[in-house]
Amino acid sequence: MRAHRELQVALDRDLTDFGISLPEYELLSMLSEQEDDRARMSMIADLVVQSRSRVTHTAKRLEARGWVRREPTPEDGRGVALALTPDGRRMVESVAPVHVASVRAHFIDLLSPTQVTALHDMFAEVRAHLVPGARADDTIR
Repeated sequence: MRAHRELQVALDRDLTDFGISLPEYELLSMLSEQEDDRARMSMIADLVVQSRSRVTHTAKRLEARGWVRREPTPEDGRGVALALTPDGRRMVESVAPVHVASVRAHFIDLLSPTQVTALHDMFAEVRAHLVPGARADDTIR
């Protein structure tokens, strides 16, 4: 648990020059991978494994910076979708190489390919146990 938290602190620290936190970057990154750079808030909460309330607070901060905007969902009009703005797209694209380098330096490059495979397999089992409907042989994104 401690190593996990220390890794998160290191990854967060490497984003400070961009004025963005790791949870904020994660939300932008997940949003950038969705069709039309947009998704329901509830879906984003599931993707980043955070409460809807926490995602709402993070989205407010990102919206204030002009990186996302909230929109009504066209499917039912009651839900709220989050959409990446052009400035948000530029931000995530400028931060991504730094974040990837940080993940490599603080995590991936420290492990052998065998260790990475074993870690993947172990966490796939844990995820299958914790997430209803997930299977250990599912591809994890």
